[in-house]
Amino acid sequence: MKNDLNVSLRPLRDKIDSIDEQLLQLLNARASIALEVGEVKKRFGASVFRPEREFQVISRLQKSNAGPLFGDNLAAIWREIMSASRALEKASTVVYLGPVGTYSEQAALSYFGQSMIGRPCPSLDEVFRSVEAGGADFGVIPVENSTEGVVSRTLDLLLQSPLSISGEIALPIHHNLMTQSGNLDGVMRICAHAQSLAQCQHWLTAHYSHLDRQAVSSNAEGARLAAKDATIGAIAGDAAAIQYGLQIAYSHIQDDPHNRTRFVVIGVLDPEATGYDQTSLILSVPNRAGAVVALLEPLARHGVSMTRFESRPAKSGAWEYFFYVDIEGHRNDLNVAAALEELQHHAAYYKILGSYPRAN
Repeated sequence: MKNDLNVSLRPLRDKIDSIDEQLLQLLNARASIALEVGEVKKRFGASVFRPEREFQVISRLQKSNAGPLFGDNLAAIWREIMSASRALEKASTVVYLGPVGTYSEQAALSYFGQSMIGRPCPSLDEVFRSVEAGGADFGVIPVENSTEGVVSRTLDLLLQSPLSISGEIALPIHHNLMTQSGNLDGVMRICAHAQSLAQCQHWLTAHYSHLDRQAVSSNAEGARLAAKDATIGAIAGDAAAIQYGLQIAYSHIQDDPHNRTRFVVIGVLDPEATGYDQTSLILSVPNRAGAVVALLEPLARHGVSMTRFESRPAKSGAWEYFFYVDIEGHRNDLNVAAALEELQHHAAYYKILGSYPRAN
């Protein structure tokens, strides 16, 4: 039977081998042209990485894709092709909340590809500091979770930092409970980031309410601790289990099966419009009746949709707030530009964090 199987598969495998050879030649031809593009960019002082261009390439291919490959799989393949081509010129150095094995690292890899130079940072503050100081080209930071809401420290740092947002990643979050043995025998506490503990609180209460829960700086840090101590269980993703040699006792323990976290890319890049963009702002208003309504009215009048509206205390002791707002469109779009021009006159504080391609 084995010989019959091999005989039946041989012509199909020969076809695949032939196609692979053609793909190899085409990929190298594409990489050669990408190098030429890089030389042109150098002459004009343009950035090697242009997220809006890569977004347009992937979107065009997804629209013309007849299958059987799915659109997301196609996007992942082309993102790696473009990542490898960029690395021939200059690999992007990307910092993220560490240690290795965090969802932040996963978000960075899904956006920049495997050819990036990734560097974990011990805190969100250090991610910002590293990019601001020129030690990295980009940073990847979590902004909000679909279950637990915004990451407050990220919002505070965006207010203080001169860096801009140039992209976003919406990452499905699937939490696993992992230990050294792959079971909970002898485990006395569970370590994870505070948000991850909150995202799994109902499951933990239903199954292991007797175990202590300890918030640590990241899920990967919890996994690192569990790898050293058999009495500790960790909540983290698949990458952390592999990185720290842990066994998954239970998978997909998040309370919301559609749990997602939104990450943004920070740096000094200013992407051009793609037709599928988002603009992020920070605003505040004078302390008078109807100020917030007057602030947002130009958006409605110019047909600009608002997709997020969050408030954070201004920490002035006077019950003042900053508003974090996301709107559809690029700030150079005619209707968005007109709305922002009017909005700015009503704002006591006005800061554009960036216009960038939206995550699919």
